[in-house]
Amino acid sequence: MSLLPPLNPPLPAWPDARVWVIGASTGIGAATARRLLAAGARVALSARSADKLREVAAGREHALVLPLDFTDVDAVGTALARVNEAWGGVDLVLVVAGTHHEMRAWELTDRDARALFEINVHAVIGAVATALPTLLAQGRGAIGIVASVAGYSGLPKALIYGASKAAIINFTEALYLDLHPKNIGVYLINPGFVATPLTAQNDFRMPHLISADEAAASLIAGLEAGAFEIHFPRAFTRQLKLLRLLPYRLYFALVRRATGL
Repeated sequence: MSLLPPLNPPLPAWPDARVWVIGASTGIGAATARRLLAAGARVALSARSADKLREVAAGREHALVLPLDFTDVDAVGTALARVNEAWGGVDLVLVVAGTHHEMRAWELTDRDARALFEINVHAVIGAVATALPTLLAQGRGAIGIVASVAGYSGLPKALIYGASKAAIINFTEALYLDLHPKNIGVYLINPGFVATPLTAQNDFRMPHLISADEAAASLIAGLEAGAFEIHFPRAFTRQLKLLRLLPYRLYFALVRRATGL
């Protein structure tokens, strides 16, 4: 148990909480939404697939299915209006949606790079910008944003994906500095390798791979603890945190040895 106070204000008990999960149809988002619904929270579920969202909702009365393309900021605004209409506000917005595309330097194209940044950076910022007026008007609430440990430092096959997640890490850190004095919580969520439809595309061994449900359990534990950065699995993320502290000569050598790339 830490002797230091939490970095974020406490969230309501889950049976009293109103949560909006953007990216709730598969992977970490779906697993987190299921756990929150099981804990009694009112959970709004957003993603493109209405059928998958209904599967996650499982007919619960306190689930609100709001399909959308989160790259469409107007659609995000319409969904938030429905959340506010249904529940009179929101206590936690979790932006879990994102995508992954392997890329090496010799495969780089402007089109592919822009497409990845549109989803992983611009759409995330648009969702946050849409939600912030509601939270600021309430004078309370929180935002959680999923980035990735790939954003800690440069890695092979993550030429643009890693850069997009590094941008989100920096954005979320700055967001915390601005919003903490206003009683708005900010959570930076950095997963390692989690078994999802996206990571199923990887053609390499993924160290310390965990299930989406294990990831959701760690995510929710971090929210409950009021942490700023929620990273998992710790056995892997701590190694990467140590690597980024090393001089580049040693960092590059160790990454090449570990990945064989």
